[in-house]
Amino acid sequence: MRTTCLASTSEAALRKLDDRVPLDLFSELRPVTSLFVQLQLTAGINTVATHTVVHDASRMMLEILCPHKGEINKIVLFDKGCAFLCVFGLGGEKLPYESIHALQSAIQIFNSCSTMLMKTEAVSVAVTSGTVFCGVTGHPLRHEYTVIGQKVNLAARMMVHYPGLVSCDAATYASSRLPPYYFKELPERKMKGLSHPGTVYQYVGITEKSIFGMGLAKKRSEYAPLLGREKEIDLFGSCLKAYEDLGQRHILAFEGTMGSGKSHLLTELAYLGQAAGHRVVAMELLEVNVRQSFCAIRTLMARALGLQDCEQCGARQRTLQTALRGTIEESSFCLLNDIFLVEFPVSDKVREMRGIERKKELHSTWAKVLEKTIGGEFGIFVIDNAHFIDPASWSIMSPVLRNVSYFMVMSLAPGYARTEGFCKAAADNTTSQKITYLHLDELKPSAVVQTVCQNLRVDSISRDLARFLIQRSSGIPYYCKELLGCLLCNDMLLLRTRRRAEKAEDNWESLITSAVEASPLAATSSSSAGNDGRVCIIRPDVNPENTVLPTTLKEIALAQLDRIKPLKQTLLKFAAVIGPVFTTQLLSHILPDGMRHKMNCLLDMLVSDNILKWLKTTEVPEDVRDPTKGPGTSRQAERGVERPSPSKKTTERQSGVLVFCVPLLREAAYELWPERQRVALHRKCAAFLERHAHKCKSCGQGDFVAFHRFTVTSTRKGGSSQGPAEQGDPHSWEALVLAGEQLKRDRTHGPEGALQQQQAFLEEDFGVAGWFLAKSEQTAELPSKTNRKHSGTCSCECKAIVESVLVPLARHYVAMGDAARAFYYLLESAAAYLHVSNSYVALMKLNEAEVLRNSLEKKANVITRFEEATFFSLKGEVCWRMGHVKLAKKTLREALSLLGRQFPRTSTGAFVKSRVEKLPCATHVGRRASSLPQEARRKRLAWLLRQSRCLSLLEHLFSLEGTSSGQTFCLLAARMKANTDRAVDSYQAADSCHR
Repeated sequence: MRTTCLASTSEAALRKLDDRVPLDLFSELRPVTSLFVQLQLTAGINTVATHTVVHDASRMMLEILCPHKGEINKIVLFDKGCAFLCVFGLGGEKLPYESIHALQSAIQIFNSCSTMLMKTEAVSVAVTSGTVFCGVTGHPLRHEYTVIGQKVNLAARMMVHYPGLVSCDAATYASSRLPPYYFKELPERKMKGLSHPGTVYQYVGITEKSIFGMGLAKKRSEYAPLLGREKEIDLFGSCLKAYEDLGQRHILAFEGTMGSGKSHLLTELAYLGQAAGHRVVAMELLEVNVRQSFCAIRTLMARALGLQDCEQCGARQRTLQTALRGTIEESSFCLLNDIFLVEFPVSDKVREMRGIERKKELHSTWAKVLEKTIGGEFGIFVIDNAHFIDPASWSIMSPVLRNVSYFMVMSLAPGYARTEGFCKAAADNTTSQKITYLHLDELKPSAVVQTVCQNLRVDSISRDLARFLIQRSSGIPYYCKELLGCLLCNDMLLLRTRRRAEKAEDNWESLITSAVEASPLAATSSSSAGNDGRVCIIRPDVNPENTVLPTTLKEIALAQLDRIKPLKQTLLKFAAVIGPVFTTQLLSHILPDGMRHKMNCLLDMLVSDNILKWLKTTEVPEDVRDPTKGPGTSRQAERGVERPSPSKKTTERQSGVLVFCVPLLREAAYELWPERQRVALHRKCAAFLERHAHKCKSCGQGDFVAFHRFTVTSTRKGGSSQGPAEQGDPHSWEALVLAGEQLKRDRTHGPEGALQQQQAFLEEDFGVAGWFLAKSEQTAELPSKTNRKHSGTCSCECKAIVESVLVPLARHYVAMGDAARAFYYLLESAAAYLHVSNSYVALMKLNEAEVLRNSLEKKANVITRFEEATFFSLKGEVCWRMGHVKLAKKTLREALSLLGRQFPRTSTGAFVKSRVEKLPCATHVGRRASSLPQEARRKRLAWLLRQSRCLSLLEHLFSLEGTSSGQTFCLLAARMKANTDRAVDSYQAADSCHR
């Protein structure tokens, strides 16, 4: 019974069961490729015959599916036949080129079932790609691991509405990246339950055009040459020059991962070769070609002989006879029939050959043709994706390439046998002089910026856009292209003309725009500072961090993620919810009880797999700790990543900080969570972080917006109502400080893997915050209660806490759909950035708060009056720091109005208000303060302190005017502030008495 159950259980589910993954963590939202096969059986077929057909069909399908890690998920019998649901890309089984594997399997299944199955009238196959639910469904006593979703339904409908062929949807067509001649567009048909199914294609597979038309798929940019590959282009030029001078054969091989720009590089080199007057024969191989015997040699010879231009069989025969006369005998031309789709008469000599003799003659003939093709005249041969050369072709090509003179350029990808063979040959002393082997590095940040500007046809891009693309793409051109395409498709970018002499309007939107455009990254140094130029920025109402990972990149990341064991992958999914940098204590807090004892061991394995890396452990054994030194500082963390020593026991590590090595892996792992589980994990993260959502010890441990927590009752549900002194162990705080320092470096300098080469570039070009601070210094520094200790430059731990606690809290609550708490922590983040004198990021956080606030205007009022006032007061402080005095006064007046302290706009109003402010009220305020409960007193304190802050700012702003009107308003603000401060003292005294 157990054996029968195991045989019918999905391999993906069995793998998770074997690794002891909890059953409630099986479910995922995963991009897969669904393949539906329908067999229409003959009428009147009996049960035994039906069983035989289903058994034979299952066996044939498994033989085709298993090499590509596809599996049969479900078999359904109905009155007219049966249907099979096959799935590619389930958990732990994701492979690159999944859509190609599915289409090739579909055509093989179609051909096999059509020709080999008895009692079958028609076969229909449909293939779709997209994100579906993969997991456990049904009653607990009869669970089923299956896939559910719109794409699965679409495949079932296509199978019925397009009978007798292999059909696929537009997503599969696009993700396969196969040339259009592999497909044929089908007429649109109405399908039940699907209003807009999209374009449907028939997959026709290998055709005559696909045999002879496989040139380089990439087209050279019409705007400018390839950027960032100057070293490779120079190497090509020197190797070509040596070949021209010496005439010795040479192979120039470039190895690079998927998306590293190999195809674009070879296209550029082919163009340069043609521009130099050389004959260039270029071809591209696809993943499907590696399983097609003699495909590579046929394509190479066909393109070298010009057969791609011959549409008719007779034209190809004449071309072959003209080119090969004298190279092979007339009687051997018939051996080329199958490979070049020609019809030479079969000679008596060939007809009499049998078995091995005919095979030897065939290989000999092809070798002569190849030698004539390659060594006949000077030329450059370019093979893209040479790792897809099929074994049969290589058995003929290998000996010929050792005996003729040629110059060949090829691209290779790691992890293939053909790549390893070239790599070993390049390292071998006997062949190293004839092979130049080069690994393609990631693009430098400056090249990424220049490439983006070239693609967008702009002069410069904003620093936020540049940092987003540099960090997410890790310097891989294809990743950068897909991310940029995603931003464009979602209308997240703005193209503007920047005029330096033009004065912007004095409003909040203009301030945001000018801040983003203040220090753009120039694409070239040739642009003049006085000329108008186009700049691309991220829309002010958009946060690029919230963009969903493009499907193409998600599939690449999942293919890497599925190489690790299910339990380690599950741990990564939990860590991904926390963020790119996380502490072990927070990870332990959100992990299920059954996984906590395995956490340290699993983390060490993930570090050894180069998926995670330790920044620093905060707990050091007593025998090696220096008693004169405190916890690790940011300067210590910047020295490098400390990997755990194999000899150190993992139990000694009480807490530590880890970072994802590849950002895309974290995003792909995060998006696997079903929404309900994702929200629950965000809630757990928020509950943990709220215990640390306050200032550091040296700054008083209070809220960044004074007594903020007592004004908003909703935040107390998460645990933030606890006093800072009651909120937790120091190890967790130290780890969060270290995590915050790393997040700050990532925000400022980019990913640590490229920190050394990026640092100078980013510090020079990403200096917007410094520009604003310099502009702020033109005005006098405003003394306040928050910066008396630090004189405007806070050197405490608040800089780190805002990065690792407050900003993530806002993100967690946005993901939970709790707008009120998200707004609360966006205000706290903005106030914290102002506290540490980072006006630019404070502006960005207030902009996020503005977008969130605008999205809630038509809904129920979830933002309190105090938070509305705080929002405007923080905007006023940011405007003042950035030199927008008029806008600062306007927003501060609005904040005071919401706080119940109207500030007059006219001199008459100021005169009347000053008289009112002189009236005595201290006794009344003191009696009222002592009669209120503690929570109400602190809530009132928050209002009074916010009023005092706004009045202090107004007093300072009006003092700068130097006019009689400004002096009047300055004195009024000072008087109102003095009265407010006396009320604050009364409430604080009452609070001290009742404590």
